[in-house]
Amino acid sequence: MKLIQTVKRRMGSDEKKATAAAGISGVPTKSKAAPAAKAAAAKAPAENAAAGFAALSKLREAPPGERTELFRRKMEICAVVFDFHNDSNQRDKEAKRQTLLEIVEYVNNTRNCFNEALMQDVVNMVGSNIFRALQTRNKDPLAFSDPEDDEPSLERAWPHLQIVYEFFLRFVVSNDVDPKIAKRFVDQNFMLKLLELFDSEDPRERDYLKTILHRIYGKFMALRSFIRRAIQHVFFKVIYECETHNGVGELLEILGSIINGFALPLKEEHKDFLIKALIPLHKVKSLASFYQQLSYCMAQYVEKDPRLACDIITSMLRYWPVSITSKQVLFLNELEETLELTQPAEFHRMQGLLFRRLALCITCPHFQVAERTLFFWNNDYIVKLINQNRQDLFPIIIGALYKNSKQHWNSAVHGLTFNVLKLLMEADGQLFDECSAKHRTDEEEQERLEQVRARRWAALQELHDKATATNATKN
Repeated sequence: MKLIQTVKRRMGSDEKKATAAAGISGVPTKSKAAPAAKAAAAKAPAENAAAGFAALSKLREAPPGERTELFRRKMEICAVVFDFHNDSNQRDKEAKRQTLLEIVEYVNNTRNCFNEALMQDVVNMVGSNIFRALQTRNKDPLAFSDPEDDEPSLERAWPHLQIVYEFFLRFVVSNDVDPKIAKRFVDQNFMLKLLELFDSEDPRERDYLKTILHRIYGKFMALRSFIRRAIQHVFFKVIYECETHNGVGELLEILGSIINGFALPLKEEHKDFLIKALIPLHKVKSLASFYQQLSYCMAQYVEKDPRLACDIITSMLRYWPVSITSKQVLFLNELEETLELTQPAEFHRMQGLLFRRLALCITCPHFQVAERTLFFWNNDYIVKLINQNRQDLFPIIIGALYKNSKQHWNSAVHGLTFNVLKLLMEADGQLFDECSAKHRTDEEEQERLEQVRARRWAALQELHDKATATNATKN
């Protein structure tokens, strides 16, 4: 297995980019003590850590009967956390890194290394290293910025964190770990803290967390329901409170795999998760950062139960981003993907509401929205659904197409509009002529009403002018 070589290679490349740092991390004190006193207070634990690393022999050199206790002591000393925001204690940091690599190599090459007596030490060491206050950047709320363009803030302690995550991943997937025993240590409180780390700005950390959480979900059956509820609460916070969270995409990736494994028929609990937590994510401002993962989850639900297509599409129409054209294009992409999985009966239930929105999109001045909507007629299955319900849908669409052909400014949209008109004409020439005639009649009636309205306003203006003149004469 090339795990250790991979870790060392990653560590080497990351060290060249990362900012060196040091010091033992702890709870910051608000004391006004002199800097010399603070340095003296921090020096003692650092020296103890250095002495601890140096005092322990190599695991492969120890007698087999002493390796378990030595392994436990190495995990205990690795629970000491260093501060990477300064350049002190470089030797101790490197000693800890080498010790972490050693224990990862040990668990890879040793059978039955995770017994019940050591599980608490494993969880303590991992928790001491990874559970921390995440770095945050204070942004000006009035400043415009695209989240996709922002450089992520990389974790300075990654040289240690990466190996700790590798070690914990080995623990989770190990055949030596009985989930019935390990669930006493990897408990609900531990999982809540683990989920909080998904808000890390470092994509490397989120990738490890995604893999670890997915493995825990697959192995610890007793935690599955709790993990789903905890993820749901994260989404609620994103939807109703902060609207920004770095790990939504990774959590949705995990959910896509979870949804794929749902048994049929779907439980009400799973349907509620879709309606209450997943669909409302469409209204979040940062949708573009996790759109693909969310769209995949929607598709998984519709494949499991095609009747849910109506709920998904009607909810999307309710959350439609009227003033944000970039989000409208994303919505249109997802609409097409969902319609491809929609059964004719479900399509019939929502067709009126759906195509009234599509008619508005066809006439949208933004050419990308209009163009993306007209591309629906390149999809054979959607065209088939439209033609099956043409008596109801042609009257809605034809008016918007005629308006485009006369008024839209973009030549590409003009060309697509005429192509769609041609397709409708070929599908049912008689109905097309009837709808066209009705459209002309409606336009003429609209023009007549506009003229009547203009005459009435002119009459009112004339009466106002006469009254004003009479009052001026009297005065």
